[in-house]
Amino acid sequence: METADPTPHARSTDRDTAADGPPRTAPQLSLELLVHGVGGTTAQEMLGDPRVQLITGDDTAACYRRTDDADAEQRPDDYRGEPVREAYCWSNLTSGNGARALWLILVPFMVANLAHWMRPAAPSEHPAQRIYDLLVRILALTLTVLLAAAACEVALDLTAWQCAGTTVCAAGKSWMGFLSPDNSGWWSAPGRRLALASMVPLLVIGFLWGLSRRTWSAYESASPPPRLPGTSRDTPVAERTALSREGFWYGRRLVARLRAAHTTAGVLTVAAVLLAAAAKADGDGGHPVLAVTGRALTALVIVLAAATLIVVWRTARSEDAPDVSSDHLVVRALPFASLAVLALTLVHTGWARPGAHSRGPLPGADAFGGIAVFQGVLVLALAVTAWVLQRAARDDARTALRGMGGPAVALLACAVGGVLSGGVAQRFADWLDGGATPGQAHAPIPGPPVLLSWQASVIPALLVVVAAVAVLAAVRVVIVRNRVAKDVPGLYDPREQPDAGRTKRIAATIAGAGLTDSAPVLIAATSAVTLVLGAGAVIGAWLTGRAPGRATEGAPPVVHAAAETAESLGSWLMGAGVILLITMGRRAYRDHSARRTIGILWDVGTFWPRAAHPFAPPCYAERAVPDLTWRMATWTERFDGRLVLSGHSQGSVLAAAAVWQLDLVTRSRVALLTYGSPLERLYGRWFPAFFGPPALTGLHREMDDWRNLWRFTDPIGGPIRLTCEGGRRIDQGPLRDPLSFGRTLQNPLPAQILGHGDYQADPVFETVRAELIARLSPDLPGQRPADESPKGRPAQGSSGRSSG
Repeated sequence: METADPTPHARSTDRDTAADGPPRTAPQLSLELLVHGVGGTTAQEMLGDPRVQLITGDDTAACYRRTDDADAEQRPDDYRGEPVREAYCWSNLTSGNGARALWLILVPFMVANLAHWMRPAAPSEHPAQRIYDLLVRILALTLTVLLAAAACEVALDLTAWQCAGTTVCAAGKSWMGFLSPDNSGWWSAPGRRLALASMVPLLVIGFLWGLSRRTWSAYESASPPPRLPGTSRDTPVAERTALSREGFWYGRRLVARLRAAHTTAGVLTVAAVLLAAAAKADGDGGHPVLAVTGRALTALVIVLAAATLIVVWRTARSEDAPDVSSDHLVVRALPFASLAVLALTLVHTGWARPGAHSRGPLPGADAFGGIAVFQGVLVLALAVTAWVLQRAARDDARTALRGMGGPAVALLACAVGGVLSGGVAQRFADWLDGGATPGQAHAPIPGPPVLLSWQASVIPALLVVVAAVAVLAAVRVVIVRNRVAKDVPGLYDPREQPDAGRTKRIAATIAGAGLTDSAPVLIAATSAVTLVLGAGAVIGAWLTGRAPGRATEGAPPVVHAAAETAESLGSWLMGAGVILLITMGRRAYRDHSARRTIGILWDVGTFWPRAAHPFAPPCYAERAVPDLTWRMATWTERFDGRLVLSGHSQGSVLAAAAVWQLDLVTRSRVALLTYGSPLERLYGRWFPAFFGPPALTGLHREMDDWRNLWRFTDPIGGPIRLTCEGGRRIDQGPLRDPLSFGRTLQNPLPAQILGHGDYQADPVFETVRAELIARLSPDLPGQRPADESPKGRPAQGSSGRSSG
């Protein structure tokens, strides 16, 4: 088994050069490194051989070869004109058992993190860049507060305060008997019930902290290989991207700082809820000493909250070099200080208060409205900042939503967070009060905050808008299908007999694949309607102070019935949304076809480092990109070879990101083959600051060569839209799909419509692959002289290795 050289740029001792004589001629070895896509696969399938051997890596991600090729470096004569094939398998980074589907509950955090990376492609020194990043980090912090508040709503308000304090609600619930005031037990006091129930949100926060820390150790600790000394950049400033910076994929310290801040914010939210309840009891019952203690604890909470905001304010990404320094003692101490304040608050809240009782909703329930309003203000400020950045952007021709993608998905993150928190609260309240409806007359408990009922009531209207957009998309598919169907027979041999049904299926596949380019319309419509309906829900809750059904009791019967129906239906839809999210996640992990459709959205979201929210699902690229970079750097250094990096779908994005991480000398020895690639179609449009046309142009400029294959029937991959020097295009396509239209002597059975998969089945794939491999041969014109760098530029630095 081959082991990686710990010093990738140290000179190898087994060069093909004699110690005292002239250089010996020997074949130059080349490597073809395969990187699979979203659906995942096995090394056996990638290499076409049941016998494979692990070369380097572990059970999570590793490089494999055919058993016969494991010692290829010792037999270079056997591989003249054909590279050694090696497969990098990374599917275990994003898939596993069905329990990992629970990560989908963290979708709001992931979407908020995406907003950080969707900023327009303005110059990095633009002052609005810092404002944009800060707004996203603060917005992400509000989502943590919202989660903690939702857990407090379920455990403290609905359970310990409302239900446990009401005889009718607590009756028949044996697990709640010791909390009931009728038993006059030690735990029956309202403050002690709240103190006990606060363990639930604290456990939720602790679980997220532990999950984040565990994944942080596994994913964000892969350091990049050292760069070749003496290498300077001559890439134009406009074509540089942050993805080429040495510290981009090493966010260890950043995530640790954000984790400390968000953990502190969650704990302080629990403490604030307890102090609000105690303050009401002390004000009603006249406990001056406890009132003073409560104000002192409130001041401590405010001080720690301010410190948390300062940490979030100052926690910006440092990407020029890996940040290996340790955090300040103050940052590390913040979570422990918040736990100490919470412990004092538990003692303060649980202190005996004779005559205290719980009636109505828990004090502080209006905080949900405050969070919603604050999030709306942040989203609007983010939109203004994005507009300023878009005006300064270098290239905005194909940028999604004209630079408003970040604010749009940030708003959707807040909306999804509200739906999840409201859905859990609504369904839990329905379960607690039995057959009654919370908040209605004769109901045993008041139920969740009024705002959650208003938010539930606008969900049916939002779904109507989404359904209307979906209908318009379906109509567009039909129109495009009919238009494309006229041209399909002309793509094939005229001797093949036209078939109307076959033509319609091919045209429908092409039209359906084009829906990916309509995603901005759906997101824009959903975001705009969400903003309007969300503002209406907040206004309605504050003006009426009652749920929609009760607020319209004096209105005409039609209006009242519509309000009650919307409220009831929305409540069920909120709960169903939580169940549907988990179900879809489990199906995506078990069903290969679902993995290809749902998985691409998940893999796009988890491709990016956790720059805004530490509790987002882990970034698999922070393990995969260093893996690929180390492998390419060490192999080319040890064996003085060249390689073709072959990536499909999301694997092409990992491949491009890994090439950016190489030093320029190593990068010039790499050729890139991508197929079914979303590099321009998804990443270039939605993340223009990192994958826009200038960045992709710079990548191609510094490589040996690049070819990209694509099809009209592919809903994910697309063209790169770049032209090589000399007028030759990177894109090879569109490839014909299916390969044959009807039944022929060569294809007696109907050929399958491949869409996003099996690009290797097309003869063009092997032709393009052979061209790239031929360029690696030292005796062909594609090889550059020793004093020449990529694209005819002067060589930079000194590597001491053969230029081929």
